[in-house]
Amino acid sequence: MVNLSTSLGSLQLKNPVLTASGTFGYGEEYSDFFDLARLGGIIVKGTTLEAREGNPYPRMAETPSGMLNAVGLQNKGVDHFISQTYPRIAGCGTQIIVNVSGSCPEDYAEVARRLAPLAGIEAIEINISCPNVKQGGMAYGTTTAGASEVVTAVRKTWPRHLMVKLSPNVTSIVNIALAARDAGADSLSLINTLLGMAVDVERRRPMLSTVTGGLSGPAVRPVAVRMVWQVAKAVDIPVVGLGGICCGRDALEFIMAGATAVQIGTANFIDPTSSVRVVDEITEFCERQGVNDISELRGII
Repeated sequence: MVNLSTSLGSLQLKNPVLTASGTFGYGEEYSDFFDLARLGGIIVKGTTLEAREGNPYPRMAETPSGMLNAVGLQNKGVDHFISQTYPRIAGCGTQIIVNVSGSCPEDYAEVARRLAPLAGIEAIEINISCPNVKQGGMAYGTTTAGASEVVTAVRKTWPRHLMVKLSPNVTSIVNIALAARDAGADSLSLINTLLGMAVDVERRRPMLSTVTGGLSGPAVRPVAVRMVWQVAKAVDIPVVGLGGICCGRDALEFIMAGATAVQIGTANFIDPTSSVRVVDEITEFCERQGVNDISELRGII
């Protein structure tokens, strides 16, 4: 038997496969396809202090080897999540991580404060890297000062594991990673989407209502692997890798580059069972290669 269990500091995972926020709903949408308990954890949709309608349509567009999205953090707000959504998913049998976003550091901190009494939520992921909102989001994730300000604010109100999601749209992702760690991050997830744009040449208009949006999918994976490798060598806290993972071999690229865990994102839209398939394919690889524990492969590059 291959031991796939791993830990992000104090956060224990039965295997290293998580689902990426914004691509897996609240988990219940996928529960008809497989048992969520087979995953290391699920990261739910971005949650904000107040309800958000998101950006106008169209806000998704297919691209070669990927997709653009500009959904804009559509959600019903943290209070609705606490009272309505969380009770439905609390017994899913795996770690539930809430992705938190806001327009200012105080918003992030207040969402974290309201989530803190939920004992079943052992971790949150704060999103300082979303390119699809006009306020907050990527604005805080592109400078060391901005990253530090948000993480410091949330650290004061959130008592458990704190993951910080980093933007690739920066000059030095290592500097941002170090700032987030120094401000109190327990782990780092990267990368969020790359800023991109597509044009409908027949209509002579941008494909997205917001003109630009976040590029995800296999096209971004080489960039994501490189950034994970750089950050994993620079920080002494766990790194979670994501960006274009569609199969077990893709996930193993990130793990060998230094990631402790991975997140499956865009692939969920193509194949709703992709995340558990990745778990199975990692297991099969380890059995074939004579690897007894997934930690044997971590950071070997």
